[in-house]
Amino acid sequence: MRSDRSTSEKKSSRAALDVARYRDPILDSINEGVFTIDLNWRITSFNRAAETITGIRRQDAVGQRCSEVFRANICQDACVMKEVLSTGEPAVNASVFVIDAFGARIPIKVSAAVLRDTGGLVIGGVETFQDIRQVEELRKKLKGKQTFADIVGRSAAITHLFDILPQISDSNATVLIHGASGTGKELVARAVHALSPRRRKRFVAVNCGALPDTLLESELFGYKAGAFTDAKRDKPGRFALAAGGTLFLDEIGDISPAMQVRLLRVLQERTYEPLGSVDSVRADVRIIAATNKDLKQLVHQGKFRQDLYYRIRVVQIDVPTLKERREDIPLLADHFIAAYNLLHDREIAGLSKEALSLLMNHDFPGNVRELQNILEHAFVLCRSGMIEPRHFPPDLTRSAARELIDPGQRMNLKTVEKSLIQEALLRHRGNRTLAARDLGINLSTLYRKIQRLGIDTPATDGRGERT
Repeated sequence: MRSDRSTSEKKSSRAALDVARYRDPILDSINEGVFTIDLNWRITSFNRAAETITGIRRQDAVGQRCSEVFRANICQDACVMKEVLSTGEPAVNASVFVIDAFGARIPIKVSAAVLRDTGGLVIGGVETFQDIRQVEELRKKLKGKQTFADIVGRSAAITHLFDILPQISDSNATVLIHGASGTGKELVARAVHALSPRRRKRFVAVNCGALPDTLLESELFGYKAGAFTDAKRDKPGRFALAAGGTLFLDEIGDISPAMQVRLLRVLQERTYEPLGSVDSVRADVRIIAATNKDLKQLVHQGKFRQDLYYRIRVVQIDVPTLKERREDIPLLADHFIAAYNLLHDREIAGLSKEALSLLMNHDFPGNVRELQNILEHAFVLCRSGMIEPRHFPPDLTRSAARELIDPGQRMNLKTVEKSLIQEALLRHRGNRTLAARDLGINLSTLYRKIQRLGIDTPATDGRGERT
């Protein structure tokens, strides 16, 4: 039986070589890399474009196992060709990296299919691959226009934030950042500091909601030796540590009325006294406060001082929830995947269409922090290739299953794209130019998508809007 199998493999190998011999002149005329393998995983043909992309000569590649030639990130765990030969189904546009002859990592898109002889017998496989280095460079440049001070996004809300941050940073005014948990309030605060004239000094953060009054007071203002039993030596507070820089007071809506009075005095007089001291210290800091609570409502309820509210709310920044800027989900996902690839020395190519669709349908009550945690979980289970829904936390997939009881109601990528375009048109009162700019696509592309997706455009065309 082993002899019959060996004979069959030899015949298949010879047939693959015969096919490759006739195909080589044709394959050499196309721009995509193409190679074929026999059932022993040995390369039987290797076209000119494959030589150019990999830097490996045809005579050095033919006869070698494909994993030895390409050294791709998925050769061991998620080989595209292996899956194709196993299932008989073709694979299209899988994203991988290969190592060229000079040791450089080359991003490519691959497609693969089984190779059969005239009698229908499987004799190997054929794979085409496209060098996407230029595409990756363009993507990086585009991404550069969609990031600002470590904040990632291209939605209207985030673009507006990008526009106002430099102006806010230039002043010394106290800032109140309002947003739900996980939206990135501290990231915005750090951006204000990094863009300000105080950037050469410290950014010091304090979570006001995590400390009781006595500890918070000593943390903020420090103490002198002997101020209390365990005070053996002087300790500078956060105001002192942030001198000349920025003090970030997170969860300021949680501080007690007594602490509100103390903080108000510091903001009014720009001085404070460490515990156990009778001497005032000048508070040369910029205050940035943040909360996920409605401080105005707390003022009406008598739980937050009105005078302190107006002191910290000289400038207010509202950070949108992730649900309000769904179009930023793919960008944020790419950002986190790149970061985790670097951190874990991985080469995860990205999200599958199904995984991205699942994320686009999720409401993200935990906002950007929840998205980050989901992708970190995926990195534990996904070793290479594309992140699939099976790599996500079970709670996410179960939640999606409950929300999408009727499969016909599922929000696929086409539906998401249509929804985003409709929202952009509504935001800009029908102005196609502004909508295209908002979406990050060409105007001609927007018109084609409107027609292809059957989008009903607003009654107005927005020509009176500023472009």
